[in-house]
Amino acid sequence: MERLYRRRIPVDCVITSELATTAACLSADIRRPIGLLITRRGTIEQVLVGAGCVPSFASLSKFRAGSRSLRGLRLVRVQPHDDPLSQEDLTNLALLRLDLIAAVGVNEQGTPAHLYLAHLLPPNSRGQVFEVFPPVPFHAFQWECDKMVAALEADMQRAGRQRAVDDAQDMAILVSASAKSRSEQEERLDELSELAAAAEIVVLDKIIQRVHETYLRCVVGSGKLKEIVIRALQRGANLLVFDQDLAPAQVRAISEVTEMRVIDRTQLILDIFARRAHSREGKVQVELALLRYLLPRLSGQGTSLSRLGGGIGSRGPGETKLETDRRRVRDRIAHLERELNTFTRHQDQRRARRLQHAVPILSIVGYTNAGKSTLLNVLTKSAVPAQDRPFETLDTTSRRLRFPHDREIIVTDTVGFIHDLPKDLLGAFRTTLEELRDADMLLHLVDASAANIERQIAAVVTILDELNLAHLPRILVLNKCDRLMPQEAQALCRRYGAVGISALDPTTLRPLMACLEKQLALVRPIAHELDYEPAQSQALSVTSRS
Repeated sequence: MERLYRRRIPVDCVITSELATTAACLSADIRRPIGLLITRRGTIEQVLVGAGCVPSFASLSKFRAGSRSLRGLRLVRVQPHDDPLSQEDLTNLALLRLDLIAAVGVNEQGTPAHLYLAHLLPPNSRGQVFEVFPPVPFHAFQWECDKMVAALEADMQRAGRQRAVDDAQDMAILVSASAKSRSEQEERLDELSELAAAAEIVVLDKIIQRVHETYLRCVVGSGKLKEIVIRALQRGANLLVFDQDLAPAQVRAISEVTEMRVIDRTQLILDIFARRAHSREGKVQVELALLRYLLPRLSGQGTSLSRLGGGIGSRGPGETKLETDRRRVRDRIAHLERELNTFTRHQDQRRARRLQHAVPILSIVGYTNAGKSTLLNVLTKSAVPAQDRPFETLDTTSRRLRFPHDREIIVTDTVGFIHDLPKDLLGAFRTTLEELRDADMLLHLVDASAANIERQIAAVVTILDELNLAHLPRILVLNKCDRLMPQEAQALCRRYGAVGISALDPTTLRPLMACLEKQLALVRPIAHELDYEPAQSQALSVTSRS
């Protein structure tokens, strides 16, 4: 094998005839394929022997590749049989982003027979990832390798720049790998797709793998990971979004294999919260959640970035860059927690004023995008921002509602819940969720048109239990009943013991208003006069539309 390492390949050819003949003789003698990994300078970087003849990612770490470039290596395999390139070869070509891959068959005489060659293609409308050349006799093959590779990489970079100009949004593939049923994974990916749209991410494809145990390193199996890379090349994706929470090591491992950005469900939700926070309190809570999520994911280079101390006894590794970053993050977290404590004191003052006037409080809770803000606007004639997208409301909003019999209550709109709500968010939004502890009654709003209505109800109940709010009386209300047939809406209301409404149609709210007035009167006598002006409220005429 040392004879192969001493050779140098001209940059304008795939492999020289002399080298191919030498490798063919060795392959025929040992009856195993021999792979040559060659750089663009013509240097043989690795000699691989045995089935597969594929270099590992670790061995290619110094040859970086991106979505718009190749790795600068070509793989030539000399094999005892005159077989064409397999699908596995083409997958490795895309996975490793090689300049090209070639197979040289060996005939019975131990000399090169045919040459089989393939290379990647830039993103195209046909979704074609690679081009496979027809087999040609080895000694009849003529091809200027260096010019072809240079032109190919230029086309890839040009196509990448054009895509970035045409569409500045992230192009993502959604991935789910869990032991749950396929139908449940599909439902979760549909919800993840809505979250991606809320974060202005274009979803190009969805990939599902059902596994009994999550693979420790890359979450999905090696075969599925190769499929993801092929689909990303076909669709032009630059982002992978996993429905499962990923460990920092898993994110790094997947990024190294795919050369793509990788995020998980939690990070996507945090990004949406960062986009939607408007008040100072909301921004502080979101930044705190982001920093708590980031802290265990900071990574460095050991002592390679250490600073040396000065003076006798202080020489040696000092504080590393990683340690400095972690210390700054911890200091920032401590500062934000102190600021949140200030908001808590202000909230305590508002709570004392409410208790002084004995005004009943009704908090609207529910799954995200169930229509809570829309219902608040209709009930109180307010103008709280409300759109048909997840997590539109992050800041707690309180408004006054006057019943027909000249009775008043405070109605509070809260942040929406979701399956597997990140723990960091629950911790950071504790001051916001404290509003729920002051409520005399909860109005649990549910999207009646949702495909997984039972799972959404269960998710909200679970979070309320985690917040120790299960003891509060609740009224279940099915919203968006106008999207269902009347018989279907009535059946759902009977099944769940709920009140059916459409927040966009005030005429459907009369039964709800009557139910609220009756139930709140049982919980606490309702004050006839209200001197309290809630936070984030203006002097509004809030007579009910009932």
